[in-house]
Amino acid sequence: MSTATLTPTPTETAPTKALHDEGRIGLRANLRHIGALARRNVLQIKKDPESMFDVLLMPIVFTLLFVYVFGGSVGGSMGGGRQEYLNYLVPGLMAMMGMNISMAVGTGVNDDFRKGVMDRFRTMPIARSSVLIAKITVELGRMMVATLILLGMGFALGMELQTSVFGLIGAVALSAVFSAAIMWIFILLGLAMKTAQAVQGMGMLVLMPLQFGSSIFAPTKTMPGWLQTFTDYNPLSNLADAVRGLMMGGPIAHSVWVTLGWAAVITAVTGPLAVAKFRKKS
Repeated sequence: MSTATLTPTPTETAPTKALHDEGRIGLRANLRHIGALARRNVLQIKKDPESMFDVLLMPIVFTLLFVYVFGGSVGGSMGGGRQEYLNYLVPGLMAMMGMNISMAVGTGVNDDFRKGVMDRFRTMPIARSSVLIAKITVELGRMMVATLILLGMGFALGMELQTSVFGLIGAVALSAVFSAAIMWIFILLGLAMKTAQAVQGMGMLVLMPLQFGSSIFAPTKTMPGWLQTFTDYNPLSNLADAVRGLMMGGPIAHSVWVTLGWAAVITAVTGPLAVAKFRKKS
């Protein structure tokens, strides 16, 4: 009587199962996963209210600082005064606000990986993109809070909306679209760099030249020629000019289309790279 040697069939591990199941996740399930993960991120903020300090205080500090320190001189050079500069500055700060808040997405993703939270998510049968989209969704909510505070400060100091409510809503929406695109860059940085401090440091190196080499804080006509060339291609200048035009009047078509073009290109390039890096990160 001969005996046959049976080779046991290997069982799939949980991470492998999750990867196989990901392709079969429908849109409705994907949206449900995004909602559940967004709720988890909101609960994190509720447990750590100090994480909202930047959102609550940054608009107030920046508005008061620039209006009362630089408003007289810059406003005078524009042919007006502090009031003229306030109308110029607040739309520019709306463009800047999303960039600064976007950095928190990268540091948050990096911190979650360091704590092992993301490893747990990757063993679950959910789309990998839903984890990152949930992060972006919550950060956009934080940005909306900061924008409302900024606008409240502006109107309290005497800012005048010179177009219409629809122009204001369009300005907020355009800022949100561009900020969502920028968040993919910071998510990619958060996945690629070892520590949250490194993400923050690299983010500041990118943000500072873009912010101050733009039309956010002052008109570019007094800048050197080479710097004016940089500001012409700087996406933040186009966003600031578009928001300013939507709120205060003036030509907007070119700036709006350039801003939307930048947002589309940034998302198309960095979004897939971020999701791929999230899958492979060890």
